[in-house]
Amino acid sequence: MEDFTYFKELANLNGIAGHEKQVRGYMKKELIKYSDEIVQDKLGGVFGIKKGGVGPTIMIAGHMDEVGAMVVGITDHGFIKMLAIGGLNPEVLVSQNVQITIDNNKTIAGVVGAIPPHMARNSEKKEISFDSLLLDIGADSKEHAIAMGVKVGQQITPVNYFYFTEDGKKIVSKAWDDRVGCAMALEVMKEISNIKHPNTVVAGGTVQEEVGLRGAKVASTMIAPDLFLAVDVSPVGDFLPKDDVNANGKLGGGFLVRYYDPRCIMNPEIFQYFEKLAQKNNISFQYFKSTGGTDAAEAQYAGTGTLSTTVGVPGRYIHSTATMIHVDDLKAVKEMLIAIIKDFNKERFQELLGHE
Repeated sequence: MEDFTYFKELANLNGIAGHEKQVRGYMKKELIKYSDEIVQDKLGGVFGIKKGGVGPTIMIAGHMDEVGAMVVGITDHGFIKMLAIGGLNPEVLVSQNVQITIDNNKTIAGVVGAIPPHMARNSEKKEISFDSLLLDIGADSKEHAIAMGVKVGQQITPVNYFYFTEDGKKIVSKAWDDRVGCAMALEVMKEISNIKHPNTVVAGGTVQEEVGLRGAKVASTMIAPDLFLAVDVSPVGDFLPKDDVNANGKLGGGFLVRYYDPRCIMNPEIFQYFEKLAQKNNISFQYFKSTGGTDAAEAQYAGTGTLSTTVGVPGRYIHSTATMIHVDDLKAVKEMLIAIIKDFNKERFQELLGHE
């Protein structure tokens, strides 16, 4: 891959669970260019449909929401109280630059306060929680903060510092989980507009994945796909000691064959299909065991049951203010998705069902 425009522009947008409007608008604007039809579920997930033939329906989904926080109060001195939205560790926010999205998508920047060591050396160290964090936007009082436009219920996200590492092979940004999946959905729709394939492809973004896979439930019910592919970033532990139980997966090793997570055990037929197809097309991949879940878990229940799995993207430091991914892994993910679309058909679908 050489053009990362979708990835950068999507990552720079703000959208925690329930606040995906900016991202949805971008997705819809781009999907219209390559789709036969645009559909949207009532929670806000948006998808383009591209018909190639009379074959099965393949649904490819990233989730539009990112982890972040919400304004839940303003102190008399003008500091902002926050609530985590999604699995965000409060420790990663200390001393970080963040922003509140107020009316008309305008943002107000601030810093999450930290007590200087000069003032804390004699105090007892306490566990950091969101209740103990204060966002400082420079307001002098509660009235001052309100006059700036701050209200309860507004979203808080990291100020983004998107950049390529010195070797040009890795990209660091907020919100890779899961703007990568959203960007990949757009990449696939753009690519298949120029190729022949036998299937109906539905690609786009779900909502509220980080708070319980809510959007995937309604989106997969609406589409009722034959094959559901969640494209999501998974936490690799290649920076940990080799004997660490979490030292699983690595950047640059290819897409993740997520054979197990607690809510979605990969169908053995799909497992073998992925292996053979990737090997046939010389696509790099690695096996991955996860402790978390993706939209694939909810999509399993669509209709009378849907073949559902995850095409994983390796990521370091997910659910923080900055995640690192590898451009070679993005290339592998895209190549695998295109290979599936080209290869999948009615006969392959029946084989993967594995009914005896």
